[in-house]
Amino acid sequence: MDSQTLLVVVVTAAVCALIAAGIWFAVSRVRSRRLKRRFGPEYERVVDQLQDRQLAEAELENRKKRVEKYVIVPLSARDRANYRQAWMDLQRRFVDDPHQAVEEGDKLILEVMEKRGYPADGFEQAATDLSVDYPTVVAHYRAAAVIAGRNRTGEAGTEELRQAVVHYRALFHELLETSPFTTEPVETASGRKGNEFRLPRLKNSRRGGLRS
Repeated sequence: MDSQTLLVVVVTAAVCALIAAGIWFAVSRVRSRRLKRRFGPEYERVVDQLQDRQLAEAELENRKKRVEKYVIVPLSARDRANYRQAWMDLQRRFVDDPHQAVEEGDKLILEVMEKRGYPADGFEQAATDLSVDYPTVVAHYRAAAVIAGRNRTGEAGTEELRQAVVHYRALFHELLETSPFTTEPVETASGRKGNEFRLPRLKNSRRGGLRS
């Protein structure tokens, strides 16, 4: 091979490498944009957690593929009504026993998840699965779980417990596929008419109610 032919081969190989690199970069950017749109704030959270964008995107892609294998179904009208009532009852019980209400909120979330078709195999798995379909509210679930953990060790105060219920509520409405508030007035435990999902207030600093 003479020097001129060798030069042609080298230049051709270099051009092909640049084209391949350009294609890879373009495909990578498209994937990144798609995942950012799909996962929202969860995208940056995973990138920060893994400290590697490619690893983070691979993790998010794996989550998406796993959840796509689930058979996710909407709740029946009866189930939705029953769960709405269960949530109203939980909010009313908060006044007398905020610690138990938070535990019930956690269990209610997992129960609705299973009813919809998500395998409720513990908090971490539930959170990663929920991040695929509910990326903007899964942060509420994580925040509530932290407070629920403090509740089990007796460290959470009433205000923290109120916040936990509010966090759980954000995800609960998404799972039920309802808006956070309804215009239908219902009678609260105090006898007042109010919004169905408006949390009651506690009467003093130690048992102060839940605000919306």
